[in-house]
Amino acid sequence: MANEKIIAQKSAEVEALAEKIKSAKLVLLTDYRGITVSDVTGLRTSLRNVNAEYKVIKNNITRRALQACEIEGFDQYLIGPTAVIISNEDYLEPSKAVYEYTKKNEEYKIKGGIIDGKVMTAEEIITLAKLPSRETLISMLAGALLGNISKIAVAIDQVRIKKEEANA
Repeated sequence: MANEKIIAQKSAEVEALAEKIKSAKLVLLTDYRGITVSDVTGLRTSLRNVNAEYKVIKNNITRRALQACEIEGFDQYLIGPTAVIISNEDYLEPSKAVYEYTKKNEEYKIKGGIIDGKVMTAEEIITLAKLPSRETLISMLAGALLGNISKIAVAIDQVRIKKEEANA
């Protein structure tokens, strides 16, 4: 029989992880087989730069924490070595960081995740990660708006020139 102290410790781990999952905007489950310590250190650094946390947590603890949050559909992802990435602030930048890392390291795989409480497949997360960042989208919108404004300004100026020619 398991020691009561160990059971209490694992129960506390489950509760702490469940609280993090409940408040997280992004929870990613990844397969880290075949990567080196220096590789994972680089990934941890890039995730830390976007305010995300990378942890290797036992599948059983992750499974119980997800059950405590009443999130289902993850048993298929909790097979083999699993790293958990959690972000409370943003889901796009950490997803991009992990996606860029998977492009450089073919062994590293996204298994699935949760974005704003919605269970997502690896394909859905990769699709989101391929989107331009918020700042890029805003600058693209601003550029499109400025382009239209300059076209209007040119058209108005042409109307002014035509009127001046007609009055002359």
